[in-house]
Amino acid sequence: MPEGRAPAGSADRHVEQPITISFAGYNRAWAAWIEDRLERRGRRVITQRWDVPPDRSLTELLQDLKLAPGPILIVLSEWYFQLGVRSYDEWNAALREVVVPDRDRFAAVLVTNASLPTATTVLAAADLNNSGADEAERRLLDRLDMLGQPLSRPAHARRGPRYPMATPEVWSGGVPRRNTRFTGREALLNDTYSLLQNAEPGAAVVTFHGMPGVGKTQLAAEYVYRFRLEYDVVWWASAETRAVCRRHLAELAPKLGLSTGADYGERLRAVRDSLRRGQPHAHWLLILDGADEPEQISDLVPTGPGHVLITSRNPRWRDHNSQTLEVPVYSRSESVAFIGRRAPRLSRDEAHQLAEALEDLPLLLDQTAGWLNDSEMSVAEYVRLLEHGPDHTAGRASPDFPAPFRNAWSILLDKLRETVPESVDLLRLCTFFAPGLIPVRLLREVPTHGFPSRIAEFLEDSERWTAAIDQLQRYSVIPQAFTETEEDETVPSGEPFYLHRMVHQIVREQMSDEDRRELVDVARRALAANPVNPEDRSQYARYERLVPHLKHADVLQSRDAGVQRLVLDSLRYMYHSGEYGAGIKLGKRAMEAWRELFGENHARIWDLTHHYANHLRAVGDYRGSEAINRVAVDYLRDHRPSGSLDYLRAVSGLAADLRALARYGEALQLGEWHVAMCQEHLSEGSLTTRRALNNHAVTLRLLGRYEEALSVDGRVTDDLRRLVAPSSLDALWSQLGRAVDLRLVGRYAEAESLLRDHAAECRRVLGERDRITLISEYNLALCLRRGGSSAAGMMLADVRERGERVLGETHPHTLGFISTHSCWGREYGSIDEARADSEAVVARYEAMLPEGHPFIAGTRSNHALILREVGEHGHARALAEQSLIDMTRVVGERHPWTLGCAINAATVRNRMGDLESAAELSDGTVRRATEFLGRTHPLTLSARVALADDLRVLRKLQQAEKIENEALSDLAQTLGRDHAHTVSARSRRRPYWDFDPLYT
Repeated sequence: MPEGRAPAGSADRHVEQPITISFAGYNRAWAAWIEDRLERRGRRVITQRWDVPPDRSLTELLQDLKLAPGPILIVLSEWYFQLGVRSYDEWNAALREVVVPDRDRFAAVLVTNASLPTATTVLAAADLNNSGADEAERRLLDRLDMLGQPLSRPAHARRGPRYPMATPEVWSGGVPRRNTRFTGREALLNDTYSLLQNAEPGAAVVTFHGMPGVGKTQLAAEYVYRFRLEYDVVWWASAETRAVCRRHLAELAPKLGLSTGADYGERLRAVRDSLRRGQPHAHWLLILDGADEPEQISDLVPTGPGHVLITSRNPRWRDHNSQTLEVPVYSRSESVAFIGRRAPRLSRDEAHQLAEALEDLPLLLDQTAGWLNDSEMSVAEYVRLLEHGPDHTAGRASPDFPAPFRNAWSILLDKLRETVPESVDLLRLCTFFAPGLIPVRLLREVPTHGFPSRIAEFLEDSERWTAAIDQLQRYSVIPQAFTETEEDETVPSGEPFYLHRMVHQIVREQMSDEDRRELVDVARRALAANPVNPEDRSQYARYERLVPHLKHADVLQSRDAGVQRLVLDSLRYMYHSGEYGAGIKLGKRAMEAWRELFGENHARIWDLTHHYANHLRAVGDYRGSEAINRVAVDYLRDHRPSGSLDYLRAVSGLAADLRALARYGEALQLGEWHVAMCQEHLSEGSLTTRRALNNHAVTLRLLGRYEEALSVDGRVTDDLRRLVAPSSLDALWSQLGRAVDLRLVGRYAEAESLLRDHAAECRRVLGERDRITLISEYNLALCLRRGGSSAAGMMLADVRERGERVLGETHPHTLGFISTHSCWGREYGSIDEARADSEAVVARYEAMLPEGHPFIAGTRSNHALILREVGEHGHARALAEQSLIDMTRVVGERHPWTLGCAINAATVRNRMGDLESAAELSDGTVRRATEFLGRTHPLTLSARVALADDLRVLRKLQQAEKIENEALSDLAQTLGRDHAHTVSARSRRRPYWDFDPLYT
């Protein structure tokens, strides 16, 4: 046995006694691993986290440690000795006084390469650092004289912690580097661990909240490193905006080995499902950093067996199924301890004085202590500056930060300006981007022609650029917080740049107006450089990164054409990616700003009107969309040629609004004029003309003129095959319209075949969350339902769930999905759930649409069938009759929707015993359906079968049999003998009609 080494684990003295492990909280992972290794060999272990209260001496604390039973194993690292900021001389004295006389009680393992107090040699530590797991275990057991002891349980008996030098199987490149100056927060870390471990399955969510600069992100990062061994997956996602959060979560899919396409929506859904099921990993930790808007992010928080940690300034996370812990400023002892490590030249009294002046805010302590350590300025002099404030900070106060905070920043900026002036320009320039990750690569790529000379020279000089970043990092102004990975395009290699929200606000507030004017133009031009097609899904990630910065760069005040184009392209991106809420906010702000900047009738206003109206229409604000499109049409009609593109575009938008408001006659008239103008003024192969024809077909479809719509869509589809790629948006929309037409004319088999291919192509090209994909699969489900396939129910439920998640529960498309799913539920699912869904859809339509709209009447007719099923016959009849009246008034008595409402109303009359009235209504329905749709249209055939049922109940058997036999013969010839409708009619089940809202 080497000299000085005590038989800490001698079998004759300690075999029945526990081993006490003393460790600094920073080294908890080592303590957990050591505990597991010893317990596997039958030893009972007690773990004690080492703490050093400022009011107690080291000698007293070490004497208290000796009160533990059995041998004491100390996990040695610099952290064990830095707690409480005691000097190494103090430590040497205490170790010699307490440990040396009783050295047989103590042993140690070494887990660091840092220098330690010299007296620690008495512990004869086994060096576990930089060795593999097996060798580290051998050294540990050898130090405790346990090498020969057998395992008391198999190594695979239970899951144990990983070796601390290892990492989880899946480790996010976004996890901040471990802060080697992290201080205190032990109670918060332990409370977090307890809350997560003791939470019910699926409810392990904890939010750190507090003011900017208190170290929420650093606390979350320390939790990751301290407890990482308990997780198979650790994933860090920035959550400052919904788009960025979605992207970061979706990027977990390939790491989990999930088979998905490239679309973020598809990946996100797969990730959430994998985490929910705990497959392939049940032990996962997800960190959502900077989630200040729970209303925008909460639906992205996964459930399942794992844990979620959130950092936020917003305590309202408690209303979103999260437990919350407030992160305060440092305690004074924590501040003093931190300053002692950050600025060793300062005395303890000076550290206390500085902490008091900076009000114990961790971020300011980090930045200020860093440069004071390199400065000759005394703390007393610095505090005097803080109290009076530099002259140039006067007159620009912030309501969010007390004067000492603002003054501290003024002093720091002066220090930066004296040493590396470019660092101040860079810092100020970055405040015209959103706080958080700054896309500094854009600044290096933008042409500098026209920039202020000092900015142009700085951006073009790599050495000066690097020096500026190094200086900012040196003083923790921009922490090198995120691990660089080749996959993360947000953080260019070699340029990790993260700007804290508080730093962002204070620096921006203290900038002169002249600097603002110069630098904001640089930021705007950087954002607008290298424009890309916003309809190209491969470019969505680029727009997701750009859009959060538009507001901070104040792009709406720019007269630069490229910047204005960026605004319009961003609106197009938001529309095509389904970010309608964000598009409406940007569109509204842009309308106000540009009207003031350019005037009411500038060409840019009409460009903006088009995109803004599209967003309003997409969320069902049809009156709002019509109002602004009406203004555009009226003005452009008087001031532009009839063939001008902006006028034609405005007319197309207004026609779409009229369709949505069920003013179909006006829409048809406007659409016919629009088609004629496009054909007259544009080239033969113009996509604008083809789109006008597609829209015209939509109007015909809404008018119930299905054969005419099919004819138009067929011609357009054929033309587009020659003009564009089959997977282009225009081609996919046209193919979808033709398939819907086929379904509506009753050619179900053809429609189903076409829709299967179309839906698969949409999933491949656009992803499962795209609006076209959802509508395609919805129509495919309707075809399957007409054919009696049980797969229809699963597909409808899936489309509905995606619609609610992607588009929102009140989006017009989603309401249609819910309505049809409730019809399915009426027959095959829960009637109570179907009723609740149906009532919700009707109520939403009543709030969103004008009174008498056919969608209200149609969904009321659906609801009447549910009421009939639950025995509320009186209410069912009243609703069915009113639906028929309203539908007739709006679209006419021969429209297929009116005929369908009549079939349902006749059914309710029949079941309530009003037989003559039911037969009379059925007879008129058959006559009108035959005239408008033809004898063999499925709706006409349903009306004929219903009429036969009415006549049979009236005992007019001969007439009923004749009508029934003819209907059955036509059904067999039209749909087939084994089709669900034919079989149902043959079984004499009375037909009904389900209204499905049309939006394509």
